[in-house]
Amino acid sequence: MTLNESNFALTDDVDSVIPDPRILLYPRLRKSPFFWASRQHGVAMYSVYNHMYHPRHYGDPVAEYWALLQGVTLWDVGVERQIEITGPDAFAFTNMLVPRDLHKCEVGQCKYVFMTGEDGGILNDPVLLRLGENHFWLSLADSDILLWTRGLAHNSGMDVTIEEADVGPVQVQGPLSGQVMAAVFGPEVLDIGYYRLKEYVIGGMEVIVSRTGYTAELGFEIYVKHASRDGVRLWEAVWAAGEPLGMQVIGPCHMRRIEAGILSHGCDITYQTNPFEVGMGYEWMVDLKQESDFIGKAALTRIKRQGVTRRLVGVHIGGSPLGTFNDGSMIEAFPVWRSRHRVGEVTSACFSPRLERNIGYAMVPVELSEIGTELEVETTAGVVPAVVVPKPFVDPAKNTPKQPFSVGNGHLPKAN
Repeated sequence: MTLNESNFALTDDVDSVIPDPRILLYPRLRKSPFFWASRQHGVAMYSVYNHMYHPRHYGDPVAEYWALLQGVTLWDVGVERQIEITGPDAFAFTNMLVPRDLHKCEVGQCKYVFMTGEDGGILNDPVLLRLGENHFWLSLADSDILLWTRGLAHNSGMDVTIEEADVGPVQVQGPLSGQVMAAVFGPEVLDIGYYRLKEYVIGGMEVIVSRTGYTAELGFEIYVKHASRDGVRLWEAVWAAGEPLGMQVIGPCHMRRIEAGILSHGCDITYQTNPFEVGMGYEWMVDLKQESDFIGKAALTRIKRQGVTRRLVGVHIGGSPLGTFNDGSMIEAFPVWRSRHRVGEVTSACFSPRLERNIGYAMVPVELSEIGTELEVETTAGVVPAVVVPKPFVDPAKNTPKQPFSVGNGHLPKAN
């Protein structure tokens, strides 16, 4: 049974299917600290992320893509909950949670990390912020890590305190982001290094600014403390600085993150995938040589020794243009076929406006992961040809987000 046949079999009357059913707004689901502020900009679609409403786009995801590449954008990412770990044993406990060696993470530095289970599966992929010797935030993707870390701490014998901090992040992304940030925080904010952070107090609001983002573009994240009190006020301050520069409020730009090789937890990485399968088993990301133990170390050591049987690859996908991924056009993973056998699935896919072609990630057997391997992908429009290609699709060395900031930054990076 094909993808289209299986979908059709769910109903006898295809005319009864509502293609874009509404999402219910009501008290049970939590609201971002910026919910009411971002709503004023015309949210067109929400999803649920970490049990909270999350704006996905504001009506035209393609226009949002170009605003990100050419100007400056503001995102409500308050759904990225901050798990705060403190106490005398906070370093040892946090180091146990992740395969990266946090002895190599300085105070004032951020790290992209995996959190792995005993079997090596990826439970979450947060950005870790080290605020002090024994003070960490985990800026979470979409899974229940607060419950996981509290459960681990309960019987660990370690002296740690684990809370969900009253902190909300917003992202300011795009080539003109430096001008907005300089207007809010002063020109010295442009000196913050890539994946570094700095604390500020502005207008009585305590914030942490980091040189991070979900775009592989120039940009920052601003984490406001006491977000339930100051979140809207911070939003308004950033918007006031950005509006004269044509700032646009957008949702997460999945077209750009797919171009950049940025993975999405729940799609490309899950509890059932490990770092080696998704091509991120780098020695610095999964440090099996470190003296410290971490959850999943034995399993990942075994997986590296034995090798994996499947791998996440980049694919060019034929056929008519796909959607933007955050527009409801990809309800399920797309089946991947080879010689009339289903061999894998496309986990994320979109039409890239810059590359003018369909691109995506596919989990396939190792023997089908070589560059140039021809496959078939079953999209909602039917079965179309596909081919394995290198990823990331654009700027593979991540030169764009790492470049030095200047107030006048405003170029459009070239595609590779």
